[in-house]
This record gives sequence, C-alpha cells and structure tokens, in this order.
Amino acid sequence: MSLQLKEFFKKKLSVSEINAVRKYRYAIKGWSYRNDLTKLAIFFGSDKWGKHYYTPHYQIRFKDFKQKKINLLEIGVGGNKSKVHGGASLRMWKNYFRNGKIFGIDIHDKSALQEKRIKIFQGDQANINFLDGVAEKAGPFDIIIDDGSHRNDHIITSFINLFPHLNDGGIYVVEDVQTSYWEFFGGSSQDLNKDGTAMNFFKSLVDGVNHSEYILKNYQSTYLDENILSLHFYHNLIFIYKGDNTEPSSFLKNNQLPGSYDADKKK
Repeated sequence: MSLQLKEFFKKKLSVSEINAVRKYRYAIKGWSYRNDLTKLAIFFGSDKWGKHYYTPHYQIRFKDFKQKKINLLEIGVGGNKSKVHGGASLRMWKNYFRNGKIFGIDIHDKSALQEKRIKIFQGDQANINFLDGVAEKAGPFDIIIDDGSHRNDHIITSFINLFPHLNDGGIYVVEDVQTSYWEFFGGSSQDLNKDGTAMNFFKSLVDGVNHSEYILKNYQSTYLDENILSLHFYHNLIFIYKGDNTEPSSFLKNNQLPGSYDADKKK
C-alpha cells in the first residue's frame, strides 16, 4: 500500500476502522513472517531493525521462549502523543511469540492500540507505584524490555523496581544506552564512569556476578548479586539474565584465602 493511500485512509476512517484494517493485514503478514524477527520488524515498522540492529540479537536470545506462554512487558509504545500511532514493536512481539501475552507501558494514552494479547498501561516509567501496579496486574514477567524515555535515571529506576518481578530464567533488556554518553540525557562522553549513567550502573553489576569471591569480612550480598546470572553488552543494547546466583566459592572459606594455593593444582 502506497504512503499516499495510507494517509487517505487515515483521514477517512475512524480509529476503530483503522484498527480493523490493520488487524486483517497484520494477521496475514504476521503469520508468514512469524519466525523471522527482522522481517516482522520491517513489516510492522519497528525501529529495532533499520534505525537500530537489535533483531538478530533478540532472535538468538529469545529463541527458547518462542513457543512458550510467556508474559512480555515493553516500556515505550512509540508514536509520541498520537492515540493511533505506535505499537509496532508490540505487534512484532505478538506475532513472534504466538502463545505469549504482550504488555506495554507508555506515558501517553495508547489504549486504542490494544488488541487480543496486547494490553497497554498508561503511566510514567519512573513512578514506582505505577510500576508496582503494572506488575501486580500483569506480572510476573518472562521478558522485560526498556525502550522508554532513555533517560538514565528512568532506566535505572525502572530496572531496580521491575527486575524483582522477572521470573527466574527471564531476561531484562535495556535498549538505546547511547544516552549514557549524551549530556542532554544526563550522560557524559568525557567521564565514562560518571555516576548516574545507565552504562556505569550496569557495569557496576558485573562484579556482583562473582560476589562469592569477595574477600570482604561480613559482606552482605545484595538482591542483584544473588539474582543476576550474567550480563551481555552489545552496541546500545544490554541483556541481563535472571536466576539463582548463590553458588559458593570453590576457593574461599569464611572470607579467608587458603594458606597456600597452587594455581596448577587441580581442585
């Protein structure tokens, strides 16, 4: 369908009629592209391919969830203030996860974009009470994706408050972390360890994966220490895997190094 024809129908049809046309067209193409996230992103107009190059990473990381009855939450629906624009990624996820429930969060009213297996909540991703309410109604989640405001403080607040609502074996994803280097989003390209940036925050969690190896008397492991299995960094993209990370050290006992340690000796 040409761009001119699309604009003609948008002017002539009501919101409900536009959604009915979309539903019919999406059902046909969505089925044919259901196994290829990049094709789905292109068809639905998601910037996860083209503007960004995220879909190949998602294809690999999410393959074990594809046939499962998952709950997926994405922060950020898109389309700015428009009630009828946006939702491209939600529809992409719906067609890829054919047995999944897809939930979205946006600061603007996007309820007109809801459809079967897609539910959208209106609210601020930095509002802790709002996040708790969404988790109570729709969680726990198997996948959470932050494609929201991209403000560093918002990214950190959302992660701290939503990660506990992620199931063990689940994945939390943060997109567009380039804002860690942009001053107008609260980042810095001069100080790569600036407090308060998303990248600095997530880099600080890497050591926690090995928290059982700390030689610190009376160290109390944190929730994130004990529940982050791994972190994977790509260009502007982070995957955080959740699971039991309470495996004890093979070398330390009572926070003391052994009296002698032969690195070549098998333990």
